[in-house]
Amino acid sequence: MTVTPREKFIKALRCQPIEGHVPHFELVFFPVMESIGKVHPKYRNYYQWDQMSKNERRMHLTDMADTYIKIAEKYNHSAIHVHPRNAGAEAAVELLETIRELSGDRYFLMVHGDPTPGIPDGDSMMDFSVQMYEEPEAIHSKTHQMMEHYKTFAEKLSQHKGLLDGFILCSDYCFNQNPFFTTDQFDEFIGPYLKEIIEFYHELGFYAIKHTDGNIMPILKRLTDCGPDALHSIDPQGGVSLKAVKEVCKGKICLIGNVNCGLLQTGSEQEVTEEVRRCLKEGMPDYGYIFSTSNSIYAGLDLKRYELMNRIWREEGIY
Repeated sequence: MTVTPREKFIKALRCQPIEGHVPHFELVFFPVMESIGKVHPKYRNYYQWDQMSKNERRMHLTDMADTYIKIAEKYNHSAIHVHPRNAGAEAAVELLETIRELSGDRYFLMVHGDPTPGIPDGDSMMDFSVQMYEEPEAIHSKTHQMMEHYKTFAEKLSQHKGLLDGFILCSDYCFNQNPFFTTDQFDEFIGPYLKEIIEFYHELGFYAIKHTDGNIMPILKRLTDCGPDALHSIDPQGGVSLKAVKEVCKGKICLIGNVNCGLLQTGSEQEVTEEVRRCLKEGMPDYGYIFSTSNSIYAGLDLKRYELMNRIWREEGIY
């Protein structure tokens, strides 16, 4: 019986034994124009979408779905992170339905769904930092609103059985040196909400993958206590050791990532090769690992470097 990439991805999330290749995916794969001659769906301009004819909208949706699928096929990804045209459930459903129509149940499909506050941008960082001390109720109020939004979003998606497999929660909490939030701040402003939304997704039958870059080590136990199925991105640029985190999470939480994005861009081919082999060596034993970079295949990254990484995985990332 042939195991689909989706089924293998789920086995990895459950830390179950896998035969063949360790699963692989990328949070986002941006250089699709260079790779397959198409525009990434996240770059699409949806101007006048509501004025388009039903047929024209259908053609756009089919082309976007085909873009995701072709990248997954070309690089043997097991999962696709889908970017709907807006934050509403209707937009997510129409794109997910189109991907399923074209690819069946071959791929694990996920969308963003994180209501928790992350590191604010430079323009608002000072105001947010002050607000945590002077107006904490304002932050709680906004997070409650986001919680209700994502709960409603998830409930609507759950009514369409078989479309969506899970959520990836993409709020970043950490710099390379340390978390932005103190442990007390994490416990007040993030932990309870993160645990609640993950439990809510699980109750609806969805998987929950938590993404955050940077040095997660000071808050690792807090993250694992919230109960995600997997942690992404196990960031080596934040000094995070895949081997060390695996010792903590082994058999309980799947780990995704750890191939150094910076090294892919600036290192030699030999350094990239050694980095990929290190991640496979450290991540694959005892299962519960999904191979990927420590962030994404971002715009500006030399496609040849990713394809080198992908080739080594195809040749050596086999149980």
